[in-house]
Amino acid sequence: MTHPLVTRLTEEFGYPALTTEAEIAAFTEAPGTHVIFVPGDARRNLETPDVAVVLPELRQAFQGRFDCAVAADSIETGLRESTGVLKTPSLIFFRDGQVLGGIPKVRDWSDYVDRITQLLSQPLAAE
Repeated sequence: MTHPLVTRLTEEFGYPALTTEAEIAAFTEAPGTHVIFVPGDARRNLETPDVAVVLPELRQAFQGRFDCAVAADSIETGLRESTGVLKTPSLIFFRDGQVLGGIPKVRDWSDYVDRITQLLSQPLAAE
């Protein structure tokens, strides 16, 4: 069962719920910078609701410089393994289909701002 604060991201804020690898690819390969929220099991992980609350605030603080989506339970394991961001909850950042990095677990606001600033400013890896 999905936590109500995670459901709020898709229902109130309109973040897409990604349920397949094809949806992940379509979301992350679109132009721009993207964040996939990997909530994990909210029953076992008490930090999941906190990250669900802070994500829209971060998007607003960064003036929409990234868009957001939520990973469904069915794709979480594969997404975590393919990106190397294994802990949940986590925010995984992408640009042009490439993983920029992740922010696992809940953090202080200043930690989020510093890390996101760093992720948004890093160049893409050469192909």
